[in-house]
Amino acid sequence: MRDVLYLEQIEQAEALLKPQRVEVLRQLAEPRTCSEVAARLEQTPQRVYYHVKQLVAAGLVDLVAERKVRGITEGIYQAAARSYWLSPGLVGRIGLRRARDELSLGYLLDLMEEVQADIAALDRAQPELPSIGVSGEIRVPAEQRQQFLHDLQTALQDLFTRYGGAEGDAFKLAVACYPKGKDRE
Repeated sequence: MRDVLYLEQIEQAEALLKPQRVEVLRQLAEPRTCSEVAARLEQTPQRVYYHVKQLVAAGLVDLVAERKVRGITEGIYQAAARSYWLSPGLVGRIGLRRARDELSLGYLLDLMEEVQADIAALDRAQPELPSIGVSGEIRVPAEQRQQFLHDLQTALQDLFTRYGGAEGDAFKLAVACYPKGKDRE
């Protein structure tokens, strides 16, 4: 089972975005038969099998084993991943985005979409993927916001200049700075 499956095809999103299928998928976090899932969800095995068949066709569930039960072959299924990311490209945008202003929320959304796609494309079969994730909260008085953003941009440009040569392994650096919303519980 993969950790994350990045969904870029509309058929995958259509298969996933049905409440009954999400429940079936949750039950398939562990290998189970359609009958076992049906009993847990208090549904008929035929109904669960229909949803599992759709999830398998979309590549969201895998047939991991088969066994004979009273002369009938019964499939054992498992979710293909622990979590699923929907590509923002599946939703699309309404209207044209104006020039990419680095201080706009639209630019930030574009950047997050790019980062999401880049991470999804990494080869997770490699033993080590050198990466770092840092998150923190900074409090800046209103009168110092522009100076803070300028200082942050200057510090990052210094890193890009210092390590921006043509030799060595390429790394992507994306920094997002945005107003923090209310605390989520």
